[in-house]
Formats: sequence, C-alpha cells, structure tokens
Amino acid sequence: MILRLFSFVALLYALGFALFSVTLGEPAREDAPETAAIVVLTGGKGRIEQAVDRLAAGKAERLLIAGADPVVTEADLVERLGGKDELIACCVDLGSESVDTRSNAEEAHRWIEKHGYRELRLVTSDWHMRRAAYEFRREMGDEVDIIFDAVPTRPGLFTLFGEYNKYVLRRIGVLMGV
Repeated sequence: MILRLFSFVALLYALGFALFSVTLGEPAREDAPETAAIVVLTGGKGRIEQAVDRLAAGKAERLLIAGADPVVTEADLVERLGGKDELIACCVDLGSESVDTRSNAEEAHRWIEKHGYRELRLVTSDWHMRRAAYEFRREMGDEVDIIFDAVPTRPGLFTLFGEYNKYVLRRIGVLMGV
C-alpha cells in the first residue's frame, strides 16, 4: 500500500514537472491593454530590457524594478541600457526592499498602492512566471488586474527542475499555513 502511494505521488510529481516544462509563461500579446504600471523582477537576462522597452513603447506610465541591488543607481541603468536617461529619470523607480519572489510581490503591492494603480504588467522570465504570478495574485488579490509578460528564454533542465520544486514547495507551504 505504501509503495503504491509513493509510486502515485512520484508519478503525479513527474507529470506535473512535464506539464510545467511545456507550459512556460509567454510574452503578452501585442494587443494586450496598456496598464498604469510595469513591475519587473530582477534576476534574469533580458527582464529589465524588456520592461524598459514596454515602457518606452507606451504600454505603461511607470516602471518599478523590484529587487534591485541597493547599490544600483539610475546612472547604472542608463549605462546598461545605452541611454534612455530621460525615460529612466521620469518614469523608473528602483525597489531594493525585496530579496525573493514573495517579497517582490509585497514590495510591488506597496508601490502600487502608493501610486493608486489598479493594473500592472508583470515582467519576468518565462520559467519564473508561474511562481511570480502565484505570489502576485496571492498578495494583490482581485484589487489589481495583472497582465503577464514573460521574457522568452531557453532554460536548462536544472533551471526548470529548481523552479518547479520552488513552486511546488511554495504551494505546499501555503496549504500548510507556512
């Protein structure tokens, strides 16, 4: 009986991983509505660039870079992005209060409330989008409409496996009240 239960759980886990791996987040459609804000989560290649491109294209009024290292400055961003100093000076906020996906959502929620926004575009890597979406929905509930705008990547097996485990463990932790 225990072996059957263990086998069932292992099969369920493996099928979940397979499904997770083939249903990664996707970029928002071109015709997706504009939002008041963009929140980008640091930690992956191309995330900040995509968020700034969306801001420059008029997809939102303001951008929060959540989880930025406290030593990063606007001048560092201008240098990294090859200009865009006016856009960064007027419309980009650096958030350095968060250290993980859950605290990214908390930091973004405080920022959203401070500015009175009711919709946002969330930018992160495709392999990270499911967990980020889960945390943002938990934190903001129905009070904020979210458009998910994933940065396409080519994640390796190790990246997918690690992210899947974080996602599963977080879901279990929430169910257990942790």
